[in-house]
Amino acid sequence: MSYLDLFSSMTTVFSGIQKSFDEADYVILGVPFDATSTYRTGSRFAPVAIREASLNIETYSFRSEVDLEEVKLHDAGDLHVLGNVEGTLERLEVVTRELLEAEKTPILIGGEHTIALGAIRGFGRDVAVVSFDAHLDLRDEYIGQTICHTTFMHRISEETKVKRIVEIGTRAVCREEIEYAKSSGIQFFTSQQIMGNGVEKTSEKIRRLIEDCETIYLSIDMDVLDPAFAPGVQNPEPDGLSTHVFFDLLCGICNRHITAFDLTEVTPHYDTGITAIHAAKTIFEVTSCLEKDKKSFI
Repeated sequence: MSYLDLFSSMTTVFSGIQKSFDEADYVILGVPFDATSTYRTGSRFAPVAIREASLNIETYSFRSEVDLEEVKLHDAGDLHVLGNVEGTLERLEVVTRELLEAEKTPILIGGEHTIALGAIRGFGRDVAVVSFDAHLDLRDEYIGQTICHTTFMHRISEETKVKRIVEIGTRAVCREEIEYAKSSGIQFFTSQQIMGNGVEKTSEKIRRLIEDCETIYLSIDMDVLDPAFAPGVQNPEPDGLSTHVFFDLLCGICNRHITAFDLTEVTPHYDTGITAIHAAKTIFEVTSCLEKDKKSFI
């Protein structure tokens, strides 16, 4: 029995498309965990809500000209999370490692953003991290916790020794985080910079930062969007990106070097379903872009 079989179980199938595990190129895994959330809890319900939304979205992407129905997807269900963060991260680490060793692209649906730490631990090799997020999440400690949704990127930086960290859409930070980012060489692009410089110029700068990275982990906190577009998130922050700018930035940097990605922080009961719809669409667009780039090199 594999760790995936041991620590996960099936729910609604994402997008209604289900290939066998052996046949699939991409494996979806829900991680319904929000034990360290401090403002609006409820992201543990997101995997179910996003799957439901995905069943009602058309599958063709005009950006990539790829139809998701042609993509080999397998939904493995949800990770069996524990009541403590370290135990859950350990399970996610071994499952992520197993998926990578099977040459699958893991697609993780959170849950809170802390899950990125567990997934990145599963790489065991140099990996660059590209994160879309309103927050830097670089505090060393928060309310007595050193591993939580506001500190996990600090832990990733100091514990996993990733090759590079690039954060996009930043607009909510404290001085401690700014100082740590500068001292650690972490690059970030504020939402104001993105809107001022434009998508093309920003995308080009990001591509230059990661052009020498063979393995990239993409992490998406849905609060990168302005609350006008995604109100149902754990920590909404004004002055964010529009969906148009967000999708154009994503598609401008997605390539075959992205080996895994997550989408986190949706709290379904804080809106009427619009954030879950945007989340499902985001997974559609990223997966389609990855598939397009992969096929161009076959």
